[in-house]
Amino acid sequence: MTRPLKVALAGAGAFGIKHLDGIRNIDGVEVVSLVSRELDKTRETAARYGIAHVTTDLADSLALLEVDAVILCTPTQMHAEQSLACLRAGKHVQVEIPLADTLAGAQAVVELARRSGLVAMCGHTRRFNPSHQWVQNRVATGEFKLQQLDVQTYFFRRSNINALGQARSWTDHLLWHHAAHTVDLFAYQAGSPITRANAIQGPIHPTLGIAMDMSIQLQAANGAICTLSLSFNNDGPLGTCFRYIGDSGTYLARYDDLFTGKDEKIDVSRVAASMNGIELQDREFFAAIREGREPNASVAQVLPCYQVLHGLEQQLNAG
Repeated sequence: MTRPLKVALAGAGAFGIKHLDGIRNIDGVEVVSLVSRELDKTRETAARYGIAHVTTDLADSLALLEVDAVILCTPTQMHAEQSLACLRAGKHVQVEIPLADTLAGAQAVVELARRSGLVAMCGHTRRFNPSHQWVQNRVATGEFKLQQLDVQTYFFRRSNINALGQARSWTDHLLWHHAAHTVDLFAYQAGSPITRANAIQGPIHPTLGIAMDMSIQLQAANGAICTLSLSFNNDGPLGTCFRYIGDSGTYLARYDDLFTGKDEKIDVSRVAASMNGIELQDREFFAAIREGREPNASVAQVLPCYQVLHGLEQQLNAG
């Protein structure tokens, strides 16, 4: 019998909880260490999920010989350095999106992962949502060719709060976090690298120091185009809607749900082992470790996304 994979999870906030809930449904995996900023709250979460080891320092978890792998759900600006620390400690690592908030950071992780031979994956969840997998399956068989992807990513975050409405200790970012989902997904679904990219942004928030509105245009080498609108100012329905316009149909994806262009619901319940994109993402990570292979959304596979983001950032900074 194969022994359970022992996992440490860093970051017990909104997304950390999503991972803990997903892992509960995966056989042969045990979370043995929980890392987060506030010790008392971390102990409470650990007690709910039966996790024995609790700490506020990732290094404590990395020192545990039993830990095989780490999932990082920590603030964006910590992702690259913490991923490097995990790899240096000999641990497989899955880091939540984004891989880094600079191209140099992303490249450093990719290079160390290559040298180490360890599984290193980034949480580009849209690759795993059943709705997007359904489209990808048709792309792979030649039944659907993407011509245009139209995406709206809208939130109402005029103060620094997370997905649970709780105060954040760090500032989210439209470009390096939320745009990363679509930039990667567009190239993945088009089956072609991005060759042209343009961005404009609205005013910088006086206290958060980030643009609250942004518009991005992309074109792939095969001619497919993408238009992405992002906002933290949207006082209305929240989240992201993807409109796929292709040669054989139009599809609207809203997280794990999929509809035709005429708003007829498509059954995606049999696309994968779960309807939960985060759980499917974790299943791929653990399967890649057990099978000794590169996972879908490996850090090497998603690096082109961060090259595009770097170019867009340079455009925006140049005004």
